[in-house]
This record gives sequence, C-alpha cells and structure tokens, in this order.
Amino acid sequence: MTIRQMCDTFGVTARTLRFYETKELLSPKREGQKRLYTSRERARLKLILRGKRFGLDLEKIRQMLNLYHISDAGQTQLAHSLDIAKERFVELTEQRDELKLTLEELAELIKWGETKILSGATDKITAA
Repeated sequence: MTIRQMCDTFGVTARTLRFYETKELLSPKREGQKRLYTSRERARLKLILRGKRFGLDLEKIRQMLNLYHISDAGQTQLAHSLDIAKERFVELTEQRDELKLTLEELAELIKWGETKILSGATDKITAA
C-alpha cells in the first residue's frame, strides 16, 4: 500500500505515519521517494492504533512489537502483551471507579446548588 492508501484505510494522516517511522514503529519499503507498506506494516499499524486506544505510550508499544522477532512463534510477545493488558485493565478499572465517585459527588453538589438557588428565589418571593 502507498502512504495515501494507508491513511485512507486506517484513518490516520501521512504525518502520523512518518512520525511512527521516526519512532521505529513502522519501516515501510522505499522505492525512490515512495513509501510502500507491506502486510507486516499494516498489521503493526493496527497494533499501534489499538495500543494507543488502550492508552499505552509509544515506547511500550514499540517494545511489544519488537518482541515479535523472537523465534518462539510469538509466545513471548503474547505473554508480554497479556501482562500489559492486565495491568492496563486494572488501571482503567480504578480510573472508572474514581470517575464514578467524582460524578456522584458532582451530582450531589449540583443538586445542593439548585436547591439553594430555588430556596433563595422562594425567599425573595415571600419577602415581597
């Protein structure tokens, strides 16, 4: 695939693809000025985008991708990826729980504020 085809297929910009190249996450073949992306590069980009969606930093993603070259049929990469996925799951679950508490507190604050405003309006009406 050309860089334009990759951009269209994955919904990324050419700048993003070049940035991933500088971070050694992708290494397309070159034909003169053209970048050509193989099925390997397409698979790597899928994994990069998934890792980003899960909130992983690019260095962690790069390390996971580089484990693919170990000759154990991908077992090391899979085991490492599972460990990272479990850690991220715990982190996201904790963030969700904290966010739930924050939302509950905020809802209480809004309810309290609305009650104060309404009671203040009622006090002004009865005073008049």
